[in-house]
Amino acid sequence: MSETVYGPVTDWATDFDHGSPAYAANQHKIWDDLKNSGCPIAHTERYGGTWLPLTHEMVHSIAYDTDHFSSEGPVVGQLKPSEVPDRIGAPIGPVPPISSDPPFHNEARRLLLPAFSPKMIDPWRDEVIEICNKLIDDMGDADHIDAALQYSQHIPVMVIARMLGLPVEDGDKFRGWVNLVLSGIGEERTEERMQKFMEFNEYLAYHVTDHKENPREDLISFLLNAEIFGEKLSLEHAVGTVILLLIAGIDTTWSGIGSSLWHLATNSVDRRRLVENPDMIPTAVEEFLRAYAPVTMARVVKEDMEFHGVQMKKEDWVLLPFPAANRDDKQFANAHEVVIDREENRHAAFGLGIHRCLGSNLARLEMNVAVEVFLQRFPDFSVDANEMVTWSTGQVRGPRTLPFVVNARA
Repeated sequence: MSETVYGPVTDWATDFDHGSPAYAANQHKIWDDLKNSGCPIAHTERYGGTWLPLTHEMVHSIAYDTDHFSSEGPVVGQLKPSEVPDRIGAPIGPVPPISSDPPFHNEARRLLLPAFSPKMIDPWRDEVIEICNKLIDDMGDADHIDAALQYSQHIPVMVIARMLGLPVEDGDKFRGWVNLVLSGIGEERTEERMQKFMEFNEYLAYHVTDHKENPREDLISFLLNAEIFGEKLSLEHAVGTVILLLIAGIDTTWSGIGSSLWHLATNSVDRRRLVENPDMIPTAVEEFLRAYAPVTMARVVKEDMEFHGVQMKKEDWVLLPFPAANRDDKQFANAHEVVIDREENRHAAFGLGIHRCLGSNLARLEMNVAVEVFLQRFPDFSVDANEMVTWSTGQVRGPRTLPFVVNARA
């Protein structure tokens, strides 16, 4: 993967680029080096000006401060929110509720809560088990597999497509759009990205309109029947929320599954413990979420302000690297170690503040089942030393390729 349109990074403290392949490959070391050199908050002029706080205290403070930081731009882009054509501004934003500010946010989030309650999510377990086993069946008896391309990347795509009532066979399109939104932030010029965004929006607008004319029992129909402030959702609101559910429901979870499998492929002791003690998997998954949290969200500075000694300007981007907050030694004992039976684990993998992940019940279900089924079918596997593991760039980090050698099957 090439560098972004901004070119190579010259200094991670003053010129970082979270869209750079070097950042994706060495994220944890970059953070440690910055903090050890006395830089708890980095800055770059890229993307129009962006801040990167690295301590749990700072990330927590910003996440909860809706007075000074807007959620209108949850994903950093080459354009500021105010520069986006046909902008849906605060407090609604383009993909409610994650792009929404109070008080609109409260109602936009509340209407989704019933659809993601444990009562609604738990019944999907058998279907997720079936999906995972079918994906492994399709691998045949090969002793070399790619656990990302053949397994982790398919599971959440198939689940969220079925939940929304979208064609499962369009999985490749969904993966392409996920890459467009999250991984391709600095790879293409703005005009090219805007054209692809329009195609994505038109695709979903077509399916939402079709659901209006042909109601069914799925999440899109649920949205079309929902009300906010006593009125049905606008088409823009419904489509924006579907975009959010697709993007958030796919890349974050497949990254979490992939990182978990990568850990087990590179840590034989932990893998054997889970194979022999499958009841430990839920606790281990929480630790994988902490140690390899995939998601970094963003906020937009509302007005010029000082924050922990730095001068932030109106419309600066501020990244919220929840993975860095999870590796803060002041917050977690032995924060840099992966302890699969860690007892106290109030991690921030699902975010902090008003936007804590609505789909955490679904993500946990998918991750637990995916790891459980993989270990049942492949009790012994390792990374293929002759091939490269590659990582996604941008605000969601997870393995894009996972070349494994299967040493034993069950």
